[in-house]
Amino acid sequence: MEQIAAALGDTARWRIVEALAERPRSVGELAELTGLRQPQTTKHLQTLARAGLVAVFPLGQRRVYALEPAPLQALGHRLRELAGAVTAHEGERDVIARYRAAIAAETAAADRARWADGRAFSFERVLAARPDEVWRHWTDPGLLAAWWAPPSMTISESAIEPRPGGRAILEYRDGDARYRSEGRVHRAEEPEHLVFDLTVLDAAGAVSFTGHYDVAFDAVPEGTRLRVGLRITETAVEAAPYIAGIATGWGQVLDNLVHAVGGTPQSTNIAEEEAQP
Repeated sequence: MEQIAAALGDTARWRIVEALAERPRSVGELAELTGLRQPQTTKHLQTLARAGLVAVFPLGQRRVYALEPAPLQALGHRLRELAGAVTAHEGERDVIARYRAAIAAETAAADRARWADGRAFSFERVLAARPDEVWRHWTDPGLLAAWWAPPSMTISESAIEPRPGGRAILEYRDGDARYRSEGRVHRAEEPEHLVFDLTVLDAAGAVSFTGHYDVAFDAVPEGTRLRVGLRITETAVEAAPYIAGIATGWGQVLDNLVHAVGGTPQSTNIAEEEAQP
């Protein structure tokens, strides 16, 4: 497939293919139609033949070239598959568009240190698992690493040690950079309540902002109602992209958690920013 795409990627060869789509033609005729010299036309036809796109038929002293339909049909099928995949994942493009808009808005608002202090977010999911099982997905490092990162990110270190003073760590990577947060656990009442903070660090190790998390695990007939509260302090001006991604990012990772516990959400609350005095 790659060879076919490469062969068709040249403008001159594409003109030859268009001409051959109408009917088989000789080198001289193709050269005249495309405005190429005959030696150039011959080389392009050889490339198309190596890709399986063109067959040659000797007719006495003439050589006539014709398109092979099967490779074009295979390429068309693959392109339709790709177009279908793009359509099926249009939501991912919408996420990027919303994130870009949020970054622009937050950057405009980030005019001084501590500009976003006191802002809060809340998230809620109902998961088809018992509170003790959901708790384990927050406090077991292996289970935590399976869901606690947005798509395209890879966890390199994660921990929430379920005891007062325990470590809270999140480090993940993408193809461009490393993102690290460090903090401490303040309350751990298994399997009902978990309170911790995480300080997001920039590439130089300076504080971007600190998030204070309050997580409640409530038993309900469907399984567990998970409520995550987040309040921000110590906001640096440069934290605007991080703040812009909070609502989308936490929505994505909580959806990951839903899938990790083997169920589907019975109800979902989209993150909503709450006004703080």
